[in-house]
Amino acid sequence: MDAHAPDSPSLSPRRRSFLQLAGVSSAALLAGVGVPGTAEAAWSGQRLREDPFRLGVASGEPDDNGFVLWTRLAPEPLAPDGHGGMPRAPFDVRWEVAEDERFRRVVRRGRALALPDLAHAVHPRVRGLRPGHLYFYRFRTGDWTSPAGRVRTAPRAGTLPGSFTFATASCQAWYHGWFSAHRHLAADAPDLVFFLGDYIYEYAITAGNLWRQGASLGEGHDRETVTLAEYRLRYALTKSDPDLQAAHAAAAFVITPDDHEVQNNYADETSQYGTPPEDFRLRRAVAYRALYENAPLSLAALPVGGPDARYYRRLRIGDLATFNVLDTRQHRVPARSILGASQERWLLDGLRRSRTTWNVLAQQVAVMHVTDDRTDQWDGFPEARQRLLDTFAERSVRNPVVLTGDTHRATAGDLLADFRDPDSRVVGSELITTSIASDGDGADHDAYEPDWTQHPWVKFYNGRRGYTLCRMTPRELTADFRSVPWVERDGSAPVSTLARFVTEAGRPGLEKVN
Repeated sequence: MDAHAPDSPSLSPRRRSFLQLAGVSSAALLAGVGVPGTAEAAWSGQRLREDPFRLGVASGEPDDNGFVLWTRLAPEPLAPDGHGGMPRAPFDVRWEVAEDERFRRVVRRGRALALPDLAHAVHPRVRGLRPGHLYFYRFRTGDWTSPAGRVRTAPRAGTLPGSFTFATASCQAWYHGWFSAHRHLAADAPDLVFFLGDYIYEYAITAGNLWRQGASLGEGHDRETVTLAEYRLRYALTKSDPDLQAAHAAAAFVITPDDHEVQNNYADETSQYGTPPEDFRLRRAVAYRALYENAPLSLAALPVGGPDARYYRRLRIGDLATFNVLDTRQHRVPARSILGASQERWLLDGLRRSRTTWNVLAQQVAVMHVTDDRTDQWDGFPEARQRLLDTFAERSVRNPVVLTGDTHRATAGDLLADFRDPDSRVVGSELITTSIASDGDGADHDAYEPDWTQHPWVKFYNGRRGYTLCRMTPRELTADFRSVPWVERDGSAPVSTLARFVTEAGRPGLEKVN
């Protein structure tokens, strides 16, 4: 979704800054993830005079024995060079994980090295923990201690949890509004958050699109993000929001990008604005690198030696659910495949092999049919969609559900075996979360509504901001569409549940319960 795209093509990439892409050594990567010996060997010994944890803390990629932790040292997050006010020197970062909020029962400790090569971000992978267990974590550097975060490990395969809660969120254009939805998401304390794309927006921020009332900007935000420094600065702006920081501290985030982490409506190595392919590949590489630097992602999500990163992966929640996290941008083949051959094969084979009660896709753009001219969604890839729906229809594939972002509207619908035949059977459900802030306040009803509600398979539509909160059990999946009435004015908006839907295991389709 555009979120007010510029009318003119973007500027040519600033080539000199692309040179910063080169030279991320294997030693730097090992230091950042906390391989023993690297932090002690290379720490500069310098101390920081100001709080370096002003971008908060985060966790992600949970499995049944651990997770990834994240922080980025930035005493001046909005310094225009993208380095957060940090000296160009390595800093020792200590982390600890405990079973209690006061850190009296610390169960794991370690060190990582924050290097200027990766914007002083660290991504330690913590292992050896108990499955299905709540932990607390924090970081230290010098005399400074970070805020604490909480994270839950996944249940072990072979066990069936009685329930599991997760939230979905997407599309947080900082300049369009306050992130009050994240404050309420944090208070709901889900076990996991799936962020389904558009964590940042690349557009120049000008007086005309700065709808976040009372907000002001410093240097460097009035142009489209193209260079590594500019992407870093835009992440720092976004992550400086206290409500987003609270959401990250409340639960692990599983993040997959959509288009605005790089450029609106891009596909694979193709820019919709006609940027030469060699320049766009470099832009995509620095954009993906900045995403890794600012998110609790595994090393596979860092492009090394080229523009490619690995974003599709699986998370298993015991025998309750398998979550297939997809990448619908990087592997597109126009008109033929939205996932690319390898990812599509990985997905469909995995669905057929899965033995969990629920099989979920966490991805970016609408699967259900809306209009034929929306080529940026699955509507633009009808053959690929039909292959997916055919797989959903197979008896061995249990309880498929699709989680989606992108549209800036909350929508719920059934997935049909064949959208060309409205009477074909229901094979799954789709829950589309609205935006956190993109497109400002929005409205309950808007000009896009008829495109959706003309179809009998669409069960709900609303154009306000918010997120979706889900509770999964072996018997049913309940989805609450949570909404705030405003985001432009300030961050004090209350939250309410606009609609609740239930999908019963073994009975595909959505039932509205309020």
